Amino acid sequence: AMFLIHESATAQGVLKINILSPIVKTINVQYEQAASATSSFQLGFFYTGVSNSGTTFKGFGVTPEYRFYLSDTEAPQGVYVAPFVRYMSFKLEDEDSSSKAHFNAFGGGLILGKQWIFKEKVALDLFIGPSYSSGNVKVTSGTDDFDTGAFDGFGLRTGICFGVKI
Repeated sequence: AMFLIHESATAQGVLKINILSPIVKTINVQYEQAASATSSFQLGFFYTGVSNSGTTFKGFGVTPEYRFYLSDTEAPQGVYVAPFVRYMSFKLEDEDSSSKAHFNAFGGGLILGKQWIFKEKVALDLFIGPSYSSGNVKVTSGTDDFDTGAFDGFGLRTGICFGVKI
């Protein structure tokens, strides 16, 4: 019983924002909670209003992941490998034809990263890895000439996140 009390008393959470996301008109926030000395759960959420090849995407995504920390430091810091899944839901609009649709996609992947905690408070998290998602387009008006681009098929998930330990 003492071990359980100690473990929960030292559990560490980190709230982060991906600073690369605004480049693509997206807000991306993550919350990571240490599960043990060598692992953590993270839940990410993003909202976007990006345009790609004449198609505007407005919507959100949710990305749960489980991180396996490989370094000697205690989670949530050090080198990690993290499998993840992602669900995305967007409203699409084609700029040329004014066609509209809904696009839902589900996917996943694996990232490799490293997270530092400075002064017991400030987090820096860098990661990269392959992803795959598959979705379906339901046209609500007009034609079905939508380019789902980076949100459908193989891609690269990358990030530079800053945050605070809470």
